[in-house]
Formats: sequence, structure tokens, C-alpha cells
Amino acid sequence: MPGANVLAEPVRQFVDEVTSILGELGRQTSPARVLERDAALEAQAIAAAVIASDGRYSDNELRSFAAALAPWFDALRNATPQQLRNGDAIRQYRAWPITPSPLFETVVSADTRNGTSNGWRYYQAALRVAHAAAALDEVPTRERLLAVDTLRSMMLRRLAAAQVARPPDMPRGVGEPEPVEQVRRARPLDALLAELDELVGLGAVKTEVRLLTNLIRVENLRRERKLPVVEQSRHLVFVGNPGTGKTTVARLLAEILHTLGVVSKGQLVETDRSGLVAGYVGQTAPKVTDVTRQALGGVLFIDEAYALVQGGEQDFGREAIAALLKQMEDHRDDLVVIVAGYPAPMAAFLDANPGIRSRFSKTLEFPDYTDDEMVSICVAMGRANHYELDESARARLRAWLARQPRGPSFGNARLVRNVFEQAVTRQASRVVDLPSVTDHELITLTAADIPP
Repeated sequence: MPGANVLAEPVRQFVDEVTSILGELGRQTSPARVLERDAALEAQAIAAAVIASDGRYSDNELRSFAAALAPWFDALRNATPQQLRNGDAIRQYRAWPITPSPLFETVVSADTRNGTSNGWRYYQAALRVAHAAAALDEVPTRERLLAVDTLRSMMLRRLAAAQVARPPDMPRGVGEPEPVEQVRRARPLDALLAELDELVGLGAVKTEVRLLTNLIRVENLRRERKLPVVEQSRHLVFVGNPGTGKTTVARLLAEILHTLGVVSKGQLVETDRSGLVAGYVGQTAPKVTDVTRQALGGVLFIDEAYALVQGGEQDFGREAIAALLKQMEDHRDDLVVIVAGYPAPMAAFLDANPGIRSRFSKTLEFPDYTDDEMVSICVAMGRANHYELDESARARLRAWLARQPRGPSFGNARLVRNVFEQAVTRQASRVVDLPSVTDHELITLTAADIPP
């Protein structure tokens, strides 16, 4: 049964790893079979949580689950799919990844006491099981990918709270490609996802990126096991007003796709209508070819893409779209295209050519930032430039932001950057004539520095 092999090996690896950890924690006096059973119960819970997350599982998936856990549980060895579907072996674990399990908590607490990093060993082995469980389905459902991400986030939060150091030599994760020369330079996936998580706001966007990441890892795992994979378009639509983080997320996504082996280099190439459309007949297609050649191995980010279809039937923008679609088809294995812009015009863009919507099947919506989020962005900008906003500056900035009209051209983070730069200029004028200036005064922005 091919599916059983997908789950069986990660389960065995998890049991071996966790049994070893338990032995190191001073439980050597327990019989080996007891330690193995404790670890196997944990593996069962992880796999069952992913499988049960959508409430839909086939007979083959249930047989695969039973076969993977059968070496430790006689009841599973002889269980029928119907018995598994109606019993508690899977169903009881549906909400399991929300909080740390007692066993994981034991491991992390021991790390805190002893200065060890066994929690990371557990983390990596657990994700192998979770991704393998998702890979039992030829096309993993959204619910299963969310379950994997819930497990991942829960473990990372607990490890961070316990300040357990990640081992510098931790091997690559499940589903990541074997390192080749250019991939060795890619940043670790966990570091990229952590940087994504640190962005202010954008909760729904972060979730979609993590789901895409999990899907790719599961697909890679299925390919490794010679299982069929449903090929899906990676091209994306980003909709939102200026300054909502579209380019920042696109740059991180390019690196993520590189680390996962989807693209070979991971660079982001930004362009717009002026970079794709020429002024004379016969010049647009070569221009598109040049831009896409620069983006090969990475992501081509086309801002205000709707401008390509706003010039009428005789406009060269439509020629650019046709040339772009050809390039996307010719280089579908090493090029991802992201088109971005305001929500309403982007809908018109997607309908302008039958080939566009079919290639851009996924849309990520970037909402305007709230006033509190923009204050947090300004604080982060200050920290990055060795400035601090005191409480009076934050309060005045919040009041200033509340007065700004929220139209389609609202600048969001761009507006915040303008205010921050003005504040730095005003602060410089304020402190330059002081008879003596402390370090604290040099780095502190007050209410007086925020524009009226």
C-alpha cells in the first residue's frame, strides 16, 4: 500500500526520536516498550489530528493510518476503516494541536532546566508526521493544511516562550529539496516564516502564505514517495491599497519558494506597465521577454497590473499580456508571477483575457492598516533606525492618523514612513540648538516632533 509508506516511516522516525529523548530525560528505568508506546501514542495523536481536521477521510487513508501505527497497537492492526471512522482512534484528536501535549511540555520544561534543545528534535519529527498525514490525500484540504500550521505555530510559540535555542546544525525539514549549490544559500524556512509572522497585521495573508507553504511541502513529500501530485498554479493576485505590505510579502514569498525548491534563485523582480509595454509595434513582446528573463528562477511582481488593459483594444498593453502568458507557460517550472493593484481594477484585469484568470486562481487581500497597527509600524521604523517614540509621540501620532481621510489612495505604511521622516527632521531642528544633548534626547521622538 503506497500510502502507508508515506506515513509509516515518519511515524517510526518520530517514535525513535522521542523514545531517545525520553531516555535522556532520566526515564531509562522504564522498559523500552513503555517509552516506545508513549512516543507512539504521541505520533498517533499528531497524525489523527491532521486526518480528522476536515472530518472527511477515505478507506485508503484509514488503512494507511492503521498500518503506520499497527506495530505498537494491536487494536489498530485489525481495525476496519468503518471501525476507525466511528471510533475514537482518530476522532478524539481533532482539536489536539491547539495546546502543547503533556509529553511535549515535559520535553520543553526539561530543556529550560538543562539548557538542552530536545524540544526542537520533537518539533521537527512531529512536523514530519503531520506533513505525511496531510500527504495521504492527493490534494490536501485547507482544513488539513490549517491543522499542520496550528501544530507548527503552537510548538514554535512554546519553544520561544521557553527560550529553547534552536540547534545550529538542525537538518532540513520534511518536504524540502535536497540541497544543490544555489539552494544551499537559501534562508531556512522557519526563519522566513518567523519574519512573516513579525509583520504588523496581515493575519489573513500570513495564514494563506503558511497554507501555501504547507501544501508545497506535502507535495514535495508525495513526489519523494513516487505518489501522484496534482499540479497547481503558483501565480497569485495581490489586491489592496498602497502601502499595505504587498511588496514585502512578495519578497518573502520569493525566498520561501526558493527554499522549498519551487524556483531556483528566489529573487523578486518588480515592474509595472512601463516596464512591459513599448511605444511601437513589435517592441512590446521583446520587452516582456527581457523582464521575465530577469525574473527566471524567482518571482515577477507586476504592480498596478490593471494598467495593461486600460488603454483600449489597440493598446500595446494587451500585446504585453499575451506575451506574458506565453512566458509563463514556457517557464512554468521556474517562474512565479504576482500581479497586484487596487481591488476593483484588478477584477477587470482578471476578466480581460481568458488565459489570465485560469492562471491566477488565488487572490490574497491586503486590508488597510488600523490606526494602532500604523503606530506599531512607526515604532518599528524608529527601532530600525535607532529612534524611540515616547508615549506622548505615540498618542499624538494616533490622533493625527485618525484625522486622515481613508480613500482609495490612502498611503498606509507609506504614509507612516512620510510622517516618521518628518518627525526625524523636526526632532533634529529641535535638539540641534540645545546647549548639551544626551543620548536619550538624540534618539527620542516626542509629541513636538509629530506633524500637527
